[in-house]
Amino acid sequence: MSPVSSNAPHGLSPLRTVQVLGGGNAGSSAHVRSLADGLVARGVRVTVCAPAEADRAYDFTGAGAEHVHVPRSSDPASVAALRAACAHADLVHAHGLHASFRAVLALGGRTTPLVVTWHNRAHAEGARAHLLRLLERRVARTAAVVLGTTSDLVDRARRTGARDARLGAVALPGRRQPADADDPDRLRPKIRAELGAIGRPLLMAVGSLDRHRGYDVLLDAARTWRALDPMPLVVVAGEGPLRPELQRRIEDEELPVRLLGTRDDVPELLAAADLALLTSRWESRSVLAQEALHARVPLVATAVGGVPDLVGDGAELVPYGDAKALADTVVRLLADPGRLELLRERGARQAAGWPTEDEAVAQVLSVYDELTQPRPLA
Repeated sequence: MSPVSSNAPHGLSPLRTVQVLGGGNAGSSAHVRSLADGLVARGVRVTVCAPAEADRAYDFTGAGAEHVHVPRSSDPASVAALRAACAHADLVHAHGLHASFRAVLALGGRTTPLVVTWHNRAHAEGARAHLLRLLERRVARTAAVVLGTTSDLVDRARRTGARDARLGAVALPGRRQPADADDPDRLRPKIRAELGAIGRPLLMAVGSLDRHRGYDVLLDAARTWRALDPMPLVVVAGEGPLRPELQRRIEDEELPVRLLGTRDDVPELLAAADLALLTSRWESRSVLAQEALHARVPLVATAVGGVPDLVGDGAELVPYGDAKALADTVVRLLADPGRLELLRERGARQAAGWPTEDEAVAQVLSVYDELTQPRPLA
């Protein structure tokens, strides 16, 4: 291996890295954009292999990286395209299980170091769940280093056979301030009027309308909130396959819930909310949880995955699938302004301790250097 350096000192070639991305997860895509920014600024050559739509959404080329279109597929053509892109890389870094498995196939027979970041856990049942476990085992045992964004993902990688599994520092990249951030009270009434939440509490959830998000439990809890005066309004920003089923329930049971679809003004919506709700069966570093605590919006979340470690004492935690616990916690908080203010203060303090983008890039660079720098002879 030729001598390389992340900082490209005099006489050495710049480190050449390939970032492999499936393109289906907003958190991992934003993380790769953040890494590309930081790595390029430090003299590292970065190629991002991802679907074309991911580059359109996150503009990896705008960060100074080269983009190579690789579809979200493990068919021979996609693997061949990825293998060609990795031909001259000093190191390959894949993000997410499926992208990691494609990288394993593409690097078959090569000695190029592979770093894998697991941002989340794939959700499946039956035969597909068995297949995912096989993919996890293959990836974990092949990678030189597995970075898990939460401690339980690190433990999972170790149980699956990873030689070296570590906690990965992941920031909340590209956090956009709401419009009128200097004067939030100016925008808040307008948004609440648009949503129909004048004179009533506004509760907000964000995320794809998928089974693992726990929105069925949220609707169960909303039945209880119909009895409150004033009746809270729940809004859900996101789109997905469960929309018809959820919408039928909302209409049939006359629930105070609105499905907003995909929105590009989530920071503004969140800043207008009285409470943020996270009802998922499993989460790693939930973007909603991070946005809520940063925005000083009290959060009620399920105590699953990486959520407890992420939020600390800065949120109210409830068991997954317990509609009564969720409903009761919301009712209690809405009646206790002092507790809401305490959560705002604790949440802001918790958020201040999360990794910055610079810290995340520095950790990744240290791993890269560890795997690519020549070792002195014993």
